[in-house]
Amino acid sequence: MKPTSQDTPARITVADFNQLLADQHPFASLLEIEIVAIGFGTATLRLPERSSHQRLGGIIAGPMLMGLADLALYAAIVGATGNPQAVTASLSINFLRGTPAGGVLAHATILKTGRLACGDVLLVPAAGGDPVAQAISTWSLPRSA
Repeated sequence: MKPTSQDTPARITVADFNQLLADQHPFASLLEIEIVAIGFGTATLRLPERSSHQRLGGIIAGPMLMGLADLALYAAIVGATGNPQAVTASLSINFLRGTPAGGVLAHATILKTGRLACGDVLLVPAAGGDPVAQAISTWSLPRSA
């Protein structure tokens, strides 16, 4: 029987992932995203409420949601593979409705790993409610030297 994500521990801890971001991806700190949890092929991240994340009309700007989705998928991929060299090959996002001001949670799931990985992420208001966006992505995973 193939192990499931519930059976296999993540290949990186939240603390180690935060250190990875600080060391190799300092731009990630610009959005002040909180890494809530990382599992084997899963991750939950939170974009905090900031007026700087909003566009006219008080809704969360699309680029903020795309950055959140991309980082959530990266966390899930590193959690599944342990490979911090993974890079985004494509990212497609569907905006389902305006995102109200407030925090946003990203729930990422990796569907396939190998030389290429793919996954999806659902973005929901942290206060609850219907999903505001859904993204799918593919990633390239360079082989370790």
